[in-house]
Amino acid sequence: MNEAVLEKVRVLAESAKYDVSCASSGTSRAHRKGSVGSAAGWGICHSFAEDGRCISLLKIMLTNYCMYDCAYCINRRSNDIPRATLAVSELVELTMEFYRRNYIEGLFLSSGVVRNPDYTMERLVRIVKDLRRVHRFNGYIHLKSIPGASRELVREAGLYADRLSVNIEIPNEQSLKLLAPEKDFQSVFAPMRYIREGVLENEDDRRRFRYVPRFVPAGQSTQMIVGATADTDRDILCLASALYARPTMKRVYYSGFIPVNAYDSRLPALKQPPLVRENRLYQADWLMRFYDFKAEELVDDRFPDLDLEVDPKLAWALRHPECFPVDVNRADYEMLLRIPGVGVKSARMIAASRRYGRVGSMQLKKMGVVMKKAVYFIDCRELPVKTIQELRPERVRQLLLPKPKVKDDPRQLKFDF
Repeated sequence: MNEAVLEKVRVLAESAKYDVSCASSGTSRAHRKGSVGSAAGWGICHSFAEDGRCISLLKIMLTNYCMYDCAYCINRRSNDIPRATLAVSELVELTMEFYRRNYIEGLFLSSGVVRNPDYTMERLVRIVKDLRRVHRFNGYIHLKSIPGASRELVREAGLYADRLSVNIEIPNEQSLKLLAPEKDFQSVFAPMRYIREGVLENEDDRRRFRYVPRFVPAGQSTQMIVGATADTDRDILCLASALYARPTMKRVYYSGFIPVNAYDSRLPALKQPPLVRENRLYQADWLMRFYDFKAEELVDDRFPDLDLEVDPKLAWALRHPECFPVDVNRADYEMLLRIPGVGVKSARMIAASRRYGRVGSMQLKKMGVVMKKAVYFIDCRELPVKTIQELRPERVRQLLLPKPKVKDDPRQLKFDF
């Protein structure tokens, strides 16, 4: 591999680092005789960037040239940054060489938009098609579908990629028009619809015919930027909830806005990315996906933004003291899930264990319940701590807030023997 290609890889890998929607869960591509690689079980390998983000080992763009001038994007047309473009053959060879050297087990491929969406999408499809058909690559492939690409190209991409994704970026079309005037929601949602239709048609074909290749077996994902606009957490979570209602949407990712283009007056002047808010949105997303919470329960007209001091589940419980304390020996599974400190696994263990005897505080601890939180929201006879009904929500909140760290004064050190 020559130095020119390695320099292109350095530039394009740097340009790709801001896209966080690169997880590889949701597929198990079985081993095939004569093929290279496998996505069975674990899928693609991951690494962690310096800022703590989980990234794939080969996360790269085909090109960071772009015809759009989106205010929030480092690769916008008007930015004076190093630019590079890999040829289709170069990227295919790069992927295979990295795999043979055991650097990677899969590929996350995106691209800036050059000439027009179909021109760019056609080149991306050629890459994954060559990897699958010519080089018999059987590893995991996540491909970014280009907004505005035609139905035919999106459908063809779905035959070779494990997952396709289209980034919404901004959760409100009016805000999108402000920051990216050349884009609109129609160009984003049309490829999403093509992917969904392809998956549903493929499922129908697989029921009728024995040997039908799977279409995008890991479904699709998307990403929204948090903090670049005045959109509330309610706007973001309601859109995410609507997307999850579609059968093929597997993950919505949230990316704290990084002010890479601080000179643009349309963007907020942030000293650092809103990482706490990003984390709260992921927690709320988890509650919607696995705990049967609705977006309207976590955020509403009175509380349009998530509480940054406590997690969304605890915030909901503090706003609804009338639902507590919960008798862990009688409450149904759905109510057990709403107790702060009780997770999906521990809720299942409680529901299973109480059929054989009364569940007490010691058993709850062994089941993994975080008693520091749960103790104020459950009814358990041997617990001496007062519940939320006796202490009131404000007091419980004070007790559960993390204590501020105070630096030790060497003149006031205490020694316990």
